[in-house]
Order: sequence, then C-alpha cells, then structure tokens
Amino acid sequence: MSLIIGNESFTPTRIFCIGRNYVEHAKELENKIPTKPVIFMKPFTSLVPDGCKIQYPKHGKDLHYEAELVVVVGKEGQPSSLDQVISFIKGISIGLDLTLRDIQNDLKKKGLPWEVSKSFEQSAAVGLFVQVSQNEDLEKIEFKCFVNRKLRQIGNSKNMIFPIKKIVFEISRIWNLLPGDLIYTGTPKGVGSLNNGDVITVESELIGSFNWKII
Repeated sequence: MSLIIGNESFTPTRIFCIGRNYVEHAKELENKIPTKPVIFMKPFTSLVPDGCKIQYPKHGKDLHYEAELVVVVGKEGQPSSLDQVISFIKGISIGLDLTLRDIQNDLKKKGLPWEVSKSFEQSAAVGLFVQVSQNEDLEKIEFKCFVNRKLRQIGNSKNMIFPIKKIVFEISRIWNLLPGDLIYTGTPKGVGSLNNGDVITVESELIGSFNWKII
C-alpha cells in the first residue's frame, strides 16, 4: 500500500496509536485520564485502504469501531520543539482503530499488553490523505463516524487531551521519525460493537469521506 500525498508517494513504515486521548472516551471505558500520551503500535500490514472489505477477526467476539484523525510523517528526524513539528507532518486523514474489546478487557485485567486486541490483520483502516500546509490549524478539525448511516461519533481535535503537535513531539523523543510513519491520534466517545454486514463511514469537511464493510 502506498500513500499518495500531493505529488509524492510514501510507503507506510510504522503505525503509532494514541489511546485515551479524549476525556469522554476515557470515561466511557472507565479508564483513568492519562497524564502522558498512551502509545502503542500496529504493524503496517494492519492497514486497510478506503473502500475495502474487512474480515471480522476470528479470535474475538466484540469488534469495536474507533474513528480517529490520522497524520503521516513526511521527513526523517526529530523536531527540537513543538514549533518545528508542523514541518514533519505531510498529510492528514481519518481512519479506524479497530479493537476487539472483549480481548482487550481481559488483557487489561491481567496487566498484559494489548497487541492481540489491537494489532491484528486489518485493524487499521485509513482513508486518503490531504496535504497539510505549514500554516494548518490542526486543533479545529471535526470528524464524524457513521455505522449503517447512523451517526455514532463526533470528534474534534480541539478536544484532544494531547494535541496533534504534542503527540508527534512526544513520539519523536523516543523514536526517530521516518517518512511514512502514521500516527492515529485517539478516538472520541461513542465507540461500539460491529457485526457482519455493517458499513462504517468516516467523514470530515476538510478531509473527505471514506467507508469500509465488515464481512
């Protein structure tokens, strides 16, 4: 899978994800409000482009949608300040961090890592990217998620606990950023279960509209 942004093409390298980045979502799952970004990863083989069908995973029974803004890194390096972060962000899209909630809840109770519930095949759906300018305001982006045309989630980046620039900066303090790195920035409240045949649509006036079907 290649990411086309403007007149450039990027090959996805790593997928970073941020958990519990909206207060109301943390509350709906009865999680504590984090004081630092909660970071986990998915393999790039988890990616599913716009319009594709997604197989319901066989190792769990409660698949949840989580709509999120997704940014892609455009160059290698580590920004030295928050002001420099925007020069590393090439584009933005909307995607789904698909989660097996039954598996995750069991892992959390045992204090175990989340990968089995979060990082399976086809767990990272993503739409097309729009290019980000150096003057882009990343803190006022609204997006919505529909399941079978019924509105389930409304999110806005202004409500993030950790803004997009802060997320990218914190990740860069641990990992050297690479072109093609994707960062899923967290989901708002309203997550819920999916069934075979469901169609999930995510949309934003700034970015576009994308959809996937569960089979």
